[in-house]
Amino acid sequence: MAAPDPDEALWLTSAEKEAWTGLVSLVLLLPGRLESPLQQDAGLTLFEYLTLSHISEAPERRLRMSELAYLANGSLSRLSNVVKRFEQRGWVRRIPDPEDGRYTLAVLTDDGYDVVVAAAPTHVRSVRDLVLDPLTEEDQEALARIAAKLRTRPVDLA
Repeated sequence: MAAPDPDEALWLTSAEKEAWTGLVSLVLLLPGRLESPLQQDAGLTLFEYLTLSHISEAPERRLRMSELAYLANGSLSRLSNVVKRFEQRGWVRRIPDPEDGRYTLAVLTDDGYDVVVAAAPTHVRSVRDLVLDPLTEEDQEALARIAAKLRTRPVDLA
């Protein structure tokens, strides 16, 4: 049996290139399209909205900063800067995690909850218009399966 040609591994097939290009387009273009209406209607970036939204959905509206950074797809330093601004606006408080003091919890205040509830219809409308409505139910199920297969989760959050 002949050894594989090392140059062959350098190139994608047409189908692989099509899949890869489609994914890159989604990753690079979709966030901006989802963010624009949020900026216009609520004055929030997509990252800010996702940060508030994830805390709002957590039990007791509390979430470890490390988990929140993962869910909102940002670094801890970026998240800390955003949460600091939210604290100044009275939307979020930071407290030590009573279960493990090495962690910090972000806690959504009632004012912060009101902000995310007010922004949610804009975000949901964009998600429906840009992602869900163009897809069939089968497409949506396939997208969810693919996302689950490609998702990476840091070991400490698994």
